[in-house]
Amino acid sequence: MKVNQFPDRIIEIDNETYLYFGGTAYLGLPTNKKFQKLLIKNILQWGTAYGSSRNANIQLTAYENGERFLANYIEADATLTVSSGMLAGKLVIEVLTPQTDCFFHFPDTHPAIKAPNSLPFFIGNQLNPRLLDNVTEKITILTDAVPSFHVKPIDFSVLNLIPSNKEITLVIDESHSLGILGTNGCGIYSTIDLPSIKRKIMIASLGKAFGLTGGVIASDIDFINQMANHDTFVSSAGMNAAFVQTIADAEKIYFTQHQKLKDNLNYIDTHLIKSKAVLFNPNYPLIYPEIEGINEIFTTNKIIVTNFKYPTDSKDLNRIVATANHKKEDLDKIIHILNQNQF
Repeated sequence: MKVNQFPDRIIEIDNETYLYFGGTAYLGLPTNKKFQKLLIKNILQWGTAYGSSRNANIQLTAYENGERFLANYIEADATLTVSSGMLAGKLVIEVLTPQTDCFFHFPDTHPAIKAPNSLPFFIGNQLNPRLLDNVTEKITILTDAVPSFHVKPIDFSVLNLIPSNKEITLVIDESHSLGILGTNGCGIYSTIDLPSIKRKIMIASLGKAFGLTGGVIASDIDFINQMANHDTFVSSAGMNAAFVQTIADAEKIYFTQHQKLKDNLNYIDTHLIKSKAVLFNPNYPLIYPEIEGINEIFTTNKIIVTNFKYPTDSKDLNRIVATANHKKEDLDKIIHILNQNQF
């Protein structure tokens, strides 16, 4: 299906109007008028692109402003922005590889933070025995904060089972939790406080909830300094400076839209009939229906949801996405369909 405008809560396909419950614009920012005005103002100041290295002799204060806001928002010591979430993940893996004896990954980890020769964290329902041996080594554990086909964040308490002879670095991809979970959408990074973890690193796409093309890396100051001086970062152009400045300027909009999203999720929680056929959590904007023929039912009722083959799973990704922009009458329509067809 091809469309000629941004797919917000309503899209037009072949001259037909549909409700849209897909995408990743969780806070509804790409079509938010106040957000657009901020971005246009910053484009007029910072231009449409800045192709120089971040380490060149000319330093744009936009990066300092945006990264300071992100560090405070995420509750991290420091952050670094890059041109995409995928680059953020690949760059972190590149820096960690010579510092890591063995990588381990949770199920369904996004390709952005997949490392070559990484071992599965679980074998069956048990921890990989390799994590429990008596070898003293540095290990890096890779995971999404909320994997695909899940609606709750990973339970990291399982890391406490790993013996102290393993020095743990934890890398989490918060592309689908930053702007959603936590206080005002700060994500889960700040809540991870386990004695077994020596270093934690967060990466995220800013093109999801934050509505801007780019990526962020958050960690302690020493690691962020390593990143900022790594060859790949030094030789790359940064995230669009106008976008980074907009992050710093849009704080009130982020908080307002996050509250709207929470209100919509509370509304769904109040009216949706709960059953095993519909996976939903009132703190998370994704709904996974396990109902035969549900896509055809949605299409008949002029509703489009996300459906495609996801690289980390054998089955098609079929999910309903609620955003801050959906109106109560939109939610009523999809709730009614789910309630009528899940039994």
